[in-house]
Amino acid sequence: MASFITPIAEDVTRGNKSAAAYVDEALARAEASAEYNALISLTAERARQRAKEIDARIAAGETVGPLAGVPFIAKDNFLSFGGKTTAASAMLKDFEAPYQATAIERLEAAGAICIGKANLDAFAHGGSTENSHFGPTLNPVDKQRVPGGSSGGSAAAVALDIVPFALGTDTGGSIRLPASYCGVVGLKPTYGRVSRYGVVAMASSTDTVGPLTRTVEDAALVLDIIAGQDARDATTLPSAGSTEKYADACLQTDTPKRIGVIKECMGDQLEPGLRRQIEAQLEAFRAAGHTVEEVSLPSVELALAVYYIVVPAEISSNLARYDGIRFGYRSPDATNLQQTYEQTRSSGFNDENVRRIMIGNYVLSSGYYDAYYRRAQTVRTKIIKELEAAYEQYDVLVSPVATGPAYKFGEKADPLAVYLVDVMTVAPSLAGLPAISVPCGTDEGLPVGLQIIGAYGDEPSVLRLAASMEAA
Repeated sequence: MASFITPIAEDVTRGNKSAAAYVDEALARAEASAEYNALISLTAERARQRAKEIDARIAAGETVGPLAGVPFIAKDNFLSFGGKTTAASAMLKDFEAPYQATAIERLEAAGAICIGKANLDAFAHGGSTENSHFGPTLNPVDKQRVPGGSSGGSAAAVALDIVPFALGTDTGGSIRLPASYCGVVGLKPTYGRVSRYGVVAMASSTDTVGPLTRTVEDAALVLDIIAGQDARDATTLPSAGSTEKYADACLQTDTPKRIGVIKECMGDQLEPGLRRQIEAQLEAFRAAGHTVEEVSLPSVELALAVYYIVVPAEISSNLARYDGIRFGYRSPDATNLQQTYEQTRSSGFNDENVRRIMIGNYVLSSGYYDAYYRRAQTVRTKIIKELEAAYEQYDVLVSPVATGPAYKFGEKADPLAVYLVDVMTVAPSLAGLPAISVPCGTDEGLPVGLQIIGAYGDEPSVLRLAASMEAA
């Protein structure tokens, strides 16, 4: 599928159409789609000012960048100028960022223009975007269903064609799951590929930044801009270098690959319609000359349990900073320090935030650390080793993104049922591997996605196979 980003940048660069016109059109589409609640806020004034500056630079003969005049939306856990950064929480509902996230700075340096902030589960805690302080986002395909989460607003904004790309974050599937539910492309890069500086932290050992787009090529184009080492994020990987553009991988002829289908992800938990779509795609891979084999990774079945010990532990640590003293919401009724802590945190966090904080504190507490947290980290290492061994035999691994298409609001009232939605996506997150969700047909009219998982640092293989799948 052709890029939706490149024609805009070419139009603006050649003077065929102004950046201001593209920004105005995107803002109009956002306002026309307000019923979906995909966005928490628009940054219209700053966006129009930036468009004006870009048009002036082009008129003066300056080179702006590869994303000249391209409008985009950032998940509202990215610090940015032009409006508030809320993380969709009551705790940060009035917070104005003193600086911008590195990913946004790099996109703006390339000429892109942020027009608004997307809805999410508060502090990115959730898989449905139902847990937002600003209300749930509706699925663009069926308004009775969730868009997935936590980057549900970003996925919906792209699916609604408000912008050609949006930024999301993925800790355990938060880019891939909404991409699958909304029928768009969602790329989770290798851990450390993109700086998290200026992103509200959830779980520091698995948080990643990535794009949601309508095509694989566009995901690669955005990754080319935002990837690279950042002195302000010590976990970032060295830049790939100018000779290794990710977008180039999408244009190369796909050579026959050894594709491993994760057996544990193809069990009875799959809905029949989704299974038919996945199996049809596997046949298409075989017809294209790829070797497709089932591979058993027994430890993957333990990944969800490990994830919901390790990640809440990190959440409880990261959210300790919201105490009503340093920044964010402070309870107006507190009369002493202890009340300030208690009332601020009780009012500022929602039920899902509190649930994860309590789980995290429990597994880190004296007497339970060895029984839960240390044991989970041991199993995490086993999962990583098992995946590393699989990549000695296979170029990529594949699985469904979820066990079915988007579910209806209220269908999963039990929090544990929502946690189970992450069962296909958490293993690559625990191992820090690159993974992408690519649209793979529909189940009863609802989009479903295939997950392609690469070896550590091997985004090119993932993107090349995804692009060939999209083009077929």
